[in-house]
Amino acid sequence: MHTEFHKKYSTHITGTISCFDRIIISGTLSNWGYPEAMKSYLLHNDIKIFDYVNMAKQINEQIRLQVETVAKDNNTEVEYIRSPRRFDKQSSIELILNQRGTDPGLVKIYSSMETCESYFPYFNQTTNLPSIKQRSAKCIHYYIYFIDKSLGLCFLRIPTWLPCRVQFYFNGHNYLASKLNKHNIEYTMEDNAFSYISDYKAAQELSDDFKAEDIHQWFDIIVNRYVPFLETTHQTYRWSITQAEYSTDIIFKESETIKRIYEELVLQSIHTVKPGNIATFFSRKLAGNYEQEVGSKYNKQIQGTRIKHFMGANSIKMYDKGKTILRIETTVNDIKEFKVFREVNTRSGETVMRYANMKKSIYSFYNLGKLCCLSNSRYLDYIASFTDNSNGKDNLDKISEKKYVDNRSYKGLNFFDKLDSDILMTLMSGEFNINGFRNKSLRARLKHNLSSSQISRQLKRLKLHGIIKKVKKTTKYYITKFGKRVISAGLIQKEFIIAPALN
Repeated sequence: MHTEFHKKYSTHITGTISCFDRIIISGTLSNWGYPEAMKSYLLHNDIKIFDYVNMAKQINEQIRLQVETVAKDNNTEVEYIRSPRRFDKQSSIELILNQRGTDPGLVKIYSSMETCESYFPYFNQTTNLPSIKQRSAKCIHYYIYFIDKSLGLCFLRIPTWLPCRVQFYFNGHNYLASKLNKHNIEYTMEDNAFSYISDYKAAQELSDDFKAEDIHQWFDIIVNRYVPFLETTHQTYRWSITQAEYSTDIIFKESETIKRIYEELVLQSIHTVKPGNIATFFSRKLAGNYEQEVGSKYNKQIQGTRIKHFMGANSIKMYDKGKTILRIETTVNDIKEFKVFREVNTRSGETVMRYANMKKSIYSFYNLGKLCCLSNSRYLDYIASFTDNSNGKDNLDKISEKKYVDNRSYKGLNFFDKLDSDILMTLMSGEFNINGFRNKSLRARLKHNLSSSQISRQLKRLKLHGIIKKVKKTTKYYITKFGKRVISAGLIQKEFIIAPALN
């Protein structure tokens, strides 16, 4: 990836890697995916519409027995969660992995009573025929956590009531790590991020080679272990993208560097990124009739801070990851908001090529990855235009810190202290800038009743902080270039920004 951001901070960056992060896939049964399909299945198999409930109970029992059998074969039990919202499954799994290790295989199975999509039979008074309608219900859900040799830690969520729409979760960073292992590329992972890769170019090529065919095959194999009725009912799952995160991680050489840069980027992003800019990140225009919410949010989290720019259901986030990583991440909750050049069937029955909404199928992963990568690149190009004030903040910290010389302390400069402010204002006078100044001249210009020794101590303090310098073999001082920058910047902030804001 070559962006203006990379050019601007090239001397501080070790490498960059872009790949999918959190991915949630939904599976819908081919013959039971919607009410009319279920009705058609019942009629074609000579099952009465009102016998649907009995069939659903049989399916429920088959799933329950299958899951319990798998748990028994792996010497574990199904743990029931009474309060799903209060129970942190992820933290519990982490504790188990600390004891168990990360070898492939079953990790844990949880169950809980939750809301699910369901069907129910009813008599249609318009057609005078029995039919099937969709409604919500509650049933037992199984959360099956396991480690796959290619996908790493995953979980499969299975509702036990028809139409049995499953969800599958895995992380793209784990998938890429397995590829790096196969190609003998060294790497270090910290908190679901690569802090080091020996060959970033080769790693990026492996990340871009995201084959939906392989993913599809793995999903089918995994779901067949826990859903026993697929073969007997001649069904398969159709896999679609529910949520996908695509991250661009920029690895810096030093933690202090990214800390300074990140704080400035967040501050300026909060004040400068407008709705029109956000639309541009997604390669869109903010039309007057656009009805969804567009904006930015700044959050403080346990791990650190995060700024999020959202347009409808999709968003771009920026946050620091670990000690040396800046992450830009596009999160997609509505894949149809992206457009691609693809085949489209027209109303007349023709097939034409044109730009259209992206399909939710997992076979859109390749195009989705490219578009998300472009979104991240556009965001990086935008924040590269921000003025980098990180050095200025360092300088401000330096002049504010207390200095120690010969067991004596000299306090830092404070623009809100009356004496400090008057001294700094006096130093910026035209006369002192041209001809320099001495102890006596500074004391005469100040309205404070200070002795010569007190002024000497102030001069010593200013010299230690780099504000002034002394001419050799004289008693004359000059204000330094650094001093001019610091004083002018500090006074401008105080007089024209902070003071009016407090008025």
